[in-house]
Amino acid sequence: MTDQAVVQAFEERTRLEPQRVVRLRGQVGDVPFELLIFRGFSSSTTHPTAFDPDAPVLPKGTSLDQAELLQGPLSPIQEVVLAGPMPPNDLLDQANW
Repeated sequence: MTDQAVVQAFEERTRLEPQRVVRLRGQVGDVPFELLIFRGFSSSTTHPTAFDPDAPVLPKGTSLDQAELLQGPLSPIQEVVLAGPMPPNDLLDQANW
């Protein structure tokens, strides 16, 4: 599954599980990349995200290495990690939710 397909799968899953946030980490070339997915929407915390919801959220050259499932909504004071870090495809398994 491509990284963009993984992001789309997580967007759909978080629409169905609105109390969960997915954090994906990886690289764009040599630069760290982080993407948060909550209630079906993706936003990068490290790179600009297009305002157009149909535009891809992953910059060219992105490779995703790690996924975490977090309790949502996120709290800046105390983050609750429910699963991970693990490879993104492994987090798609329903048993990890």
